[in-house]
Amino acid sequence: MKLGPHLHRIGNDIVAVYLVDTVEGVTVIDAGLPGLWRELLTELSSMGRTLADVKGVILTHGDGDHVGFAERLRRDHGVPVFVHPGDADRAKGGKKPANAKQSMKLGPLLGFIGYSLRKGGIRATYLTEVTLAHDGETLDLPGAPRIIALPGHSAGSIAIHVPLADAVFVGDGLTTRHVLTGQVGPQPAPFTDEPGQAIASLRSLLPTGATWVLPGHGAPWNGGIAAAVAAVETAAHA
Repeated sequence: MKLGPHLHRIGNDIVAVYLVDTVEGVTVIDAGLPGLWRELLTELSSMGRTLADVKGVILTHGDGDHVGFAERLRRDHGVPVFVHPGDADRAKGGKKPANAKQSMKLGPLLGFIGYSLRKGGIRATYLTEVTLAHDGETLDLPGAPRIIALPGHSAGSIAIHVPLADAVFVGDGLTTRHVLTGQVGPQPAPFTDEPGQAIASLRSLLPTGATWVLPGHGAPWNGGIAAAVAAVETAAHA
């Protein structure tokens, strides 16, 4: 799916992966589930691109439904995979904290589980090697993505600001479709290590002024970062 001149998405509102397309090549933001590999190839082809044009993958955090095909790109095609130091171990399959009990509805929960199974989520391949990306760093990748620390969902969660695409990629810093309840609109994401910290961290995104707010789960939001953050804060206190 083409969202804008430099912006594409594969997957769906359950699990999403983004591609930043520039004359220098392609940057992949998150790697979803392993079974999205075929969609990656199809989308690259529709863009007139190949795997050789992919210059890097940036993971917003190290959870299994975000590492997806990242190791395959790194191992088989030499594509570096960037992750914040705080989530380097998590991206390699390390242990994660136990979360509090989650609210859920049967239909959305089964939909999430079913989609994950169909797309290979049960056999997630974690990274064996990562390249570290630090808060405030602008990576030498297509789109000049800038790293913004977004701790809360995990210790090393980040957002990625790409001014060329007028977009900020937020991973699970927020969601626009709760995978366990089906509720839509900007709101706190489930399975968050430190919920209060996650909400507070969102304010660091306001200076980007980005129009597009692109979560790992849920529909793309083009109502602006300020409105998205305000909606999440309201939902958190509802």
